Amino acid sequence: MKVVTDVGQLPSGCAFVPTMGALHAGHASLMSIAKEHSENVVVSIFVNPLQFESAEDLAKYPRTPDADIELAAMHGVTHVWLPPHADIYPKDHPVLTAGQISQLYEGKSRPGHFDGVVTVVRRFFDLLKPGTAIFGEKDFQQLKLVEEIAGDVKIIRAPIIREADGLAMSSRNIRLTPEGRAAAAVISQALFASETESELRKALASQPLLTVDYADFIDEESFLPAGGDTAHTRAIVAGWINGVRLIDNRQMVQRS
Repeated sequence: MKVVTDVGQLPSGCAFVPTMGALHAGHASLMSIAKEHSENVVVSIFVNPLQFESAEDLAKYPRTPDADIELAAMHGVTHVWLPPHADIYPKDHPVLTAGQISQLYEGKSRPGHFDGVVTVVRRFFDLLKPGTAIFGEKDFQQLKLVEEIAGDVKIIRAPIIREADGLAMSSRNIRLTPEGRAAAAVISQALFASETESELRKALASQPLLTVDYADFIDEESFLPAGGDTAHTRAIVAGWINGVRLIDNRQMVQRS
């Protein structure tokens, strides 16, 4: 495996897994999927400042480069890309505007977040020119917006990887206190136990350490509220425990 900073040392047409580091088993699952699509698997590690709402949140983001490189090597990655900030954002590089759904849910609570996401992803694609890129469904709204700007890059959707108690894996989970970590399991438990929005919200309200931002059933395509004629419904949840933002979702089974 090669660790490089210069994109010119990377193979175009590769399978690409963009990350912000602090890698875990969820990222490893993306790497395994990438191996199915190309003999060359590139993982980037770049903490993107444009997608953080505050300098404080950016500073708190976990950084574990040595462990990240070791995990990538263990899962068949051929190249780890550590791009310098100046290569990704040369002077006066424009910030893109994400699509319409970026104003809803995560975008409403985190203004500018998705503009930062699509800006860095499009920049990665333009520099690297991968054949495929793998994104997890945990950040489902992000996934939808990336699909809109992907161009010739094929986007592969990857399922959510969960801890033993059901909590969706996230680099932010390590910032939870032991008490907060135990409480966080309520999110997935509520998602999988509920068949209506009211049931979902009631189940989430049972955990006093969780401050809910939203808990809704949406149309997967439009991100508008799901209705009786919605073809594909997804339950989405976001909230805070110990000041750490946690998100999760579940595709609902359609009733005939």
